[in-house]
Amino acid sequence: MTAVGIGIFSGLLTILLIYILKLGDKKVIYGLILAGIGFLYVGFVWTDLQALIVDSIQAVGFLLLAYYGIKKNIHILTIGYFLHGCWDITYRLFQNPALIPPDYDLFCMSLDFTVGIYLLFFAKHFQYKKGVA
Repeated sequence: MTAVGIGIFSGLLTILLIYILKLGDKKVIYGLILAGIGFLYVGFVWTDLQALIVDSIQAVGFLLLAYYGIKKNIHILTIGYFLHGCWDITYRLFQNPALIPPDYDLFCMSLDFTVGIYLLFFAKHFQYKKGVA
C-alpha cells in the first residue's frame, strides 16, 4: 500500500510543480512525461530478450500516443496515462514481475492514474492559445 501512496503523492507533486513553475506548454510537458515513463520498463528488463521486445514495443506505443496528444489533443494524453496505468496493473500477468523493482507496478499505476484524473478534469482549464495547453 505504501507504493500506491507514494505514487499518488508523486503524481500530485508533479502536477503541483508543473503548475507552480509555470512550465511552458503543458501539453508538451505532460507528453514528455508520458513518453519517458514508457521507456522506464525497457531499462528494467534489458536482460530478458522477450521482455525487452515487448516493453520496447509498448514504449514506442506510448511515445506515439504522447506525440499525437501534443500535436492533436490533450485528451489523447489523458487516454495515454490511463492506458499506461492499465499496462502497469496487467504487467505481471504476461511478463516476469521479478524483472521490475518490487511494487513498481503499483507505484507507477497510481502515479499514472493521478495524472490522468487531473488531466481528465482540469485540462479544459488550460489555455488553448498558440498551442499552449
